Amino acid sequence: MRKHRKKIQYAILLCILVIGGIAISQSFVSSDKSLRKGGRPPEFSLLGVDGKVYRLSDYKGKALVINFWGTFCPPCVIEMPEFQRQYEKWKSKSFEILAINLSEDKITVNNFKQRYNLTFPLLYDQNRKIEREYQIRSYPTTFFVNPDGTIMDIFVGGMTEKDIDDRIRELLKN
Repeated sequence: MRKHRKKIQYAILLCILVIGGIAISQSFVSSDKSLRKGGRPPEFSLLGVDGKVYRLSDYKGKALVINFWGTFCPPCVIEMPEFQRQYEKWKSKSFEILAINLSEDKITVNNFKQRYNLTFPLLYDQNRKIEREYQIRSYPTTFFVNPDGTIMDIFVGGMTEKDIDDRIRELLKN
């Protein structure tokens, strides 16, 4: 009886050691999936103000600016006309701007688009799903994506028109 009990105790100890070893080894394996320069932005499919569906994959081979914004965000409001001017300047190139709104209602976004005469696509992020996938922590946040689909730069905060222009120039070099 005692030998049987010892075997059970050793088996339990072995299981604890194996499980502990697995847990410790997992802590050393990098599980950081944060978006970085050189990485790839997550795919999305979002409805635009114009009623069309926009997919990230539709822009393969183009220089792309993805801006997360809201009408409640003063720096977002300030930079939108600057993005519009840059869009007008570069739209004849293989270039696009996608502005992803952070779950505001359609009337608010559509009124904003009309007020500022924005002609680049404004997209709705219902329930902030894409915001979470892109790990947005602050508004505005802008991703500059190379034609090869890699992230050239991530800018957190409001941008000047020069900031935007410099990065678009760099994107279009690649």
